[in-house]
Amino acid sequence: MNKKSIIVILVLYFLSAAVSFGAFAVLVDPASTVPLLGNNQQTAETEEEVTALGALLDIDPSEPKDQVCPLNGQLYTMTEKKSWETRRPLAVMIENHPDARPQSGLSDADIVFEALAEGGVTRFMGLFYCDAQRYDITLAPVRSARSYFVDWASGFNFPLYVHVGGANLPGPADALGQIGDYGWGLENDLNQFSIGYPTFVRNSNRLGKDVATEHTMESSTEKLWTFAAENRDWTNIAPARRIGRLSYEATDWKEDFTPWIFQDEVPADGDTTQISYEFWDGYSQYAVSWKYNAEVKMYERTMANEKHIDLNTEKQIKAANVIVLLTAEKGPIDELKHMLYTTTGTGKALVFKNGEAISARWSKKTRQDELTFTDNKGNDLELARGLTWISVVDTATDVEY
Repeated sequence: MNKKSIIVILVLYFLSAAVSFGAFAVLVDPASTVPLLGNNQQTAETEEEVTALGALLDIDPSEPKDQVCPLNGQLYTMTEKKSWETRRPLAVMIENHPDARPQSGLSDADIVFEALAEGGVTRFMGLFYCDAQRYDITLAPVRSARSYFVDWASGFNFPLYVHVGGANLPGPADALGQIGDYGWGLENDLNQFSIGYPTFVRNSNRLGKDVATEHTMESSTEKLWTFAAENRDWTNIAPARRIGRLSYEATDWKEDFTPWIFQDEVPADGDTTQISYEFWDGYSQYAVSWKYNAEVKMYERTMANEKHIDLNTEKQIKAANVIVLLTAEKGPIDELKHMLYTTTGTGKALVFKNGEAISARWSKKTRQDELTFTDNKGNDLELARGLTWISVVDTATDVEY
């Protein structure tokens, strides 16, 4: 091919590219190519706030709140209960690197698990079910799976497990391998790698500053529930399926889940008003403290000596129960500094509620069994109604209170 022919081919190529780009710019709304989820959502504390935010449900203001949420114990209307009973909980991995803060959605979770992911960096798994029926909640930044979070999620009867990839080196920390072995893959497992846009969106402007790409993944409660129902046939009913030689019948989520026990009467406040602990000594960016607010009977969370704010609400995160679960921690176990925790068996826990500190025991017989808490006499603990926050730390951790 002579030089003149090459020049002609290159000219035609660039003309074709320019025409294609121009057509794309005209035919496609630029906003749709970089979809942004709004940060103006708030945790509504009154019916008026819910209405102003665009409530998903039409709730009569006079409708009584007498229906107990199985995850957080709070009271809701029958309208809200009918909504959550058509779905199953979302278990969403949310990261905690300083560049990813503040997170979106944690204050609307019913339960939050917190543990190390690798190299001293902690990660969260929020369970969203009852409180998330009122309005669509932005969830961000969604991050990768870890094996022990998968084990804790397993106790909630095949929740919709939401993540962006995960640890997959050969060995005990292979979270993606576990998900496949447990029969979750392309079922109740909502992995961004196999789903993508528009259920998941890269929002580089979420924090109003430049951050690394791994800190930008967003989704929302309604997007995830809609995808699961329309594309996987996963609602409150798990579809019948086969895993290896085993066949599973279609099951209703609530039929195989036993809620924790929640207190009917609120006791007088105790005098334990301050709690603090580190996950690793010297890693102050992940150090946590809680302060009990007797007016609202909630613990207000501080992290790295700053109020831990939910970006959706622009308010400090609060929890009704703070549980420090002590268990054997192992790691880093590989070149990526992955960690391992003992997730089954029994061990010590500290339960903080209503300003009191309780020396307790945690128990989880098998991976599929629910995590439970008892007092030192073996009686099931009654938890306060509201968000339960579970921080998982090594048995040698010093918890000050």
